[in-house]
Amino acid sequence: MDAKDILGLPKTPFSAPQEKKPRPQKDSQRKPDGISREVYALTGGLAPLMPSVDVSHLKRHSQADNEKITWRWLPFRSSARTDNLQLYHWVRIVNAVPPTGDYSFAKYNKSVDIVKYTEEEYEKYLTDPMWTKEETDLLFDLCERFDLRFIVIADRFPSSRTVEELKDRYYSVSRQILIARAASSVDVAGHPLVKEPYNATQEIERKRALSMVLSQTKHQERKDAEVLAEAKRITESRIIEKGAEEDELHVTSTEGAEDTERAIIDVESVSPSSNNQLPTATVAPPTATTDGTSTPASLRLLRVYLRTNVLDQMVQAASSSAGLRTIKRVEQTLQDLGVNLKPKVPTKAVCAEHLELRKEILTLLNLQKQLQNKEAEVSSLLDNSFTDIPSTPKRAHRAVDQDRSFIPDSLSFGGERVGKRDHKRKAPGRFSEAPPSPPQSKRPRKFKASDG
Repeated sequence: MDAKDILGLPKTPFSAPQEKKPRPQKDSQRKPDGISREVYALTGGLAPLMPSVDVSHLKRHSQADNEKITWRWLPFRSSARTDNLQLYHWVRIVNAVPPTGDYSFAKYNKSVDIVKYTEEEYEKYLTDPMWTKEETDLLFDLCERFDLRFIVIADRFPSSRTVEELKDRYYSVSRQILIARAASSVDVAGHPLVKEPYNATQEIERKRALSMVLSQTKHQERKDAEVLAEAKRITESRIIEKGAEEDELHVTSTEGAEDTERAIIDVESVSPSSNNQLPTATVAPPTATTDGTSTPASLRLLRVYLRTNVLDQMVQAASSSAGLRTIKRVEQTLQDLGVNLKPKVPTKAVCAEHLELRKEILTLLNLQKQLQNKEAEVSSLLDNSFTDIPSTPKRAHRAVDQDRSFIPDSLSFGGERVGKRDHKRKAPGRFSEAPPSPPQSKRPRKFKASDG
């Protein structure tokens, strides 16, 4: 029993081997120099993501035929040392010529310039009851020896002085010496020791706060983070509530301004044919019921604001009922009076007087407009009074009109218009005291003229 019996396949002899198709030959790529076989097999000959350095740059140039390089164990001295100690090291020699000059690493020896003082300067400027001269001299020697590494200096200092006390003494002495040696204080005003003196109290507090932060446990850090998040949430909620209150106050002040505007008649909207008796509120100046110089409600919640901004809002509220032309006339009047459109010194009293002046000018323009309207109404009434004749009955007018209606069209040059023109020309004669001539006498005279 074999695999075919298990799978249920027929037992047939093996078929003839099929001819294998020739595979296309791959282009053989030569491995570049400088790359290992393993790396080249992993990349598959693809270009690297990062540019590679040319191998020729990594190789040292072949030395010239006339160059002979050797290495020797030679002594040397460093200028960075003051003890004139002689040491040895290996040196590369080219053509048997040893190198000359200072030690190559001596240039990295940097030292701090320490201020030196004399006996007279110490007695005159540097005396301190907390420090003796011996301690001060030792401190400056250690500062020069250890390059102001005060942790090491505090460890080497014999007395129990803290790092902050050592720093305070060193920087205070250096600062006083610089000021004393300068011709004037202006010459050393920009020096770091003079411009920013050392503050030992602040340094102690800074280290204490840093120690508290570094000594916190995970629980304390988590608790502090929760407190900060809660404080941030409270601040954001207060800002939102404050914005909502400002919006409500702004809407309330806007509604109050609209109610005040309804009681004021626009200067440009008054027509000459308006009623003779106007309400008293329309002629009165546009003054508010409350104090006109008070701060707007939208700015009362702000702790700090510009008074000029308040003045602009109050001017806009006072002149909101007037048109653009009226506002320009108010500004032109201010310029004619030699008053600035905005006060140069916007104090509370000046802003109040400026706003009151604008209101008075606006009231004056309102009264001038009302006066012009009244004069136009009076002139129109006087013109209409000449057309009415109180001494002549209306029946006489009707008789004259009836008599004139019988005039033939052939006698009226131009038709009805000539009769109307004649009527207008003879109209003033009706105001004379003499009675008018009877109309019957005119009718036959006119007919005779037409017959002739």
